[in-house]
Amino acid sequence: MLYKLNLEHILFLDIETVPQQQHFTDLDETAQLLWEQKTQYQRKEEFTPEEFYDRAGIWAEFGKIVCISVGYFKIQGDLRTFRTTSFYGDETKILKEFKQLLTGYFSGVKHLLCAHNGKEFDFPYIARRMIINGINLPYKLDLFGKKPWEIPHLDTMELWKFGDYKHYTSLKLLAHILGIPSPKEDMDGSMVKDVFYKEKDIDRIINYCELDVVTTAQVFLRLRNEELLSDEEIKKV
Repeated sequence: MLYKLNLEHILFLDIETVPQQQHFTDLDETAQLLWEQKTQYQRKEEFTPEEFYDRAGIWAEFGKIVCISVGYFKIQGDLRTFRTTSFYGDETKILKEFKQLLTGYFSGVKHLLCAHNGKEFDFPYIARRMIINGINLPYKLDLFGKKPWEIPHLDTMELWKFGDYKHYTSLKLLAHILGIPSPKEDMDGSMVKDVFYKEKDIDRIINYCELDVVTTAQVFLRLRNEELLSDEEIKKV
């Protein structure tokens, strides 16, 4: 079935998130208490709520999106390119611009969204932040009432699981074992908060996010046993 999908109908994406506030003490008392309650199981006795706050970006209730990067294939005869672009700035602006893409060029029934661990993280996170920001969900993210086979989402991690629900494989590990050249990243996910709040270097975050989009597309190609993208085929728009 994977081989039958038209690559030009797939929008590959990745998001980068940070805590809503730079410091735990910037939260009001109610939010601090709710954070303490929300993370009690994960923290146990090892961390205080304040010490654990660096991880707040992974929860949509306490984090926000600072970048959504997307990539898509263009194929004309033997010529194949993979084009990437990013949405960044104010979160509401990011979400509205991304929604425009989903309700415009990628609005057809044939179009699919693809991310690594997207079904557990990227897709629900975007949907939750849209609701929080007062944005109506586009069809591609509104899953209410849809049957499993009607949900227009692909997940490279799920594809690699082959039905094993316990198995987690990071994008970096999957790329390595599949022989995909590692992109020259100068950061990892744990650094996004400091790069955003302390260094205020959004360009560095965008570059990191777009590299993950390219890697996700490369993994998808390998799962179809197709030739990987060359550097010349990857274009930033």
